[in-house]
Amino acid sequence: MTTPPPAVDPALRQQVMQQAQGNLSLALAYVGVTNHLYATLHQQGPCTVEQLASHTGSDRAYVLRWADAAAAFGHLTRQGDSFALAPLGAAFLPEAPGTLMPVAMQAVMAAFMGERVSRFLATGERPGERVLGEPSSILPWFGPMLEATFGPVFADMVLPRLPEVALVGARGGLAVDLGCGSGWYLRRLAARYPALRGVGLDMLPANVATAQAAAEREGLSDRLSFRQGDLHHFTVDEPVDLVAMNRALHHVWAEGPEQVMAGLASHLVPGGLLVIWEPRWPDDPATLGSDPRLRGMAFQNLSEHVQGNHFLRPQEVEEAMRQAGLAPVTHLFGEGTEMVVVGRKAG
Repeated sequence: MTTPPPAVDPALRQQVMQQAQGNLSLALAYVGVTNHLYATLHQQGPCTVEQLASHTGSDRAYVLRWADAAAAFGHLTRQGDSFALAPLGAAFLPEAPGTLMPVAMQAVMAAFMGERVSRFLATGERPGERVLGEPSSILPWFGPMLEATFGPVFADMVLPRLPEVALVGARGGLAVDLGCGSGWYLRRLAARYPALRGVGLDMLPANVATAQAAAEREGLSDRLSFRQGDLHHFTVDEPVDLVAMNRALHHVWAEGPEQVMAGLASHLVPGGLLVIWEPRWPDDPATLGSDPRLRGMAFQNLSEHVQGNHFLRPQEVEEAMRQAGLAPVTHLFGEGTEMVVVGRKAG
């Protein structure tokens, strides 16, 4: 005889229902960000539905229903026939310091990847990174999402604690960022070290254009350039003092870590640096429930499996660097949830 499942605890039901409301709010925020609805209200002030649709080139009926829902969740306020941006909605503006935009992006991406995991769980299929291109409205926001999430952390917390990078930055030379996205890493590196020049490589033309435009706005285009390219087509016109990979090494790890490291190290001048920034996978997975950041990493590692990837431990990266003739030093950040492994080439 099958034992019936226990009744759901009312307190547990309430907790999950509150979380569901949060998911709905983030889905509305995603629509508002990717269609520039918040940005338009910020720039134009209160708008009617017709004005908001016209300014954004959107369908009126969709805008009406989105505005009703956004007002219901406190993202907007009603002012007669118009809608205005409320503080909650303004918090998702991509340019706002401390913006919540990445949270909305990650929430929608998590739902998408959850569906993919459910589909492939029985078959074991791992379609690779092409899956990231399937939600077309997310892809253009990857660079801004990463910049908003990690740019301030890099400038304020990580870079000041990397003495090896400080030495290279002070003497100058060339830094290369593989998978540069919006160019946020090189722009912050160049702003801190005026003697340093940089080249950013990315596979997506849109990211290259975004990065170059940002460098021009910030007065850095005389020292920074961006072009199409990736790890497998890594060519520059001179020896390199620093090669950076930010949250990208795990994407190519399955190709052979020793081979990947050796290829990167071959471009470095004697004394040059390979700087790898990755989430730090814990030695004991039982600790993943101890911190919200680790719980997020645990889910992301599941979605990385769909792409053929997995997160790495520091000792794995260090050993691969040693095999390539580099001397590694690991720096931990975020209470141990983030790692930057710096490998120095002899000489």
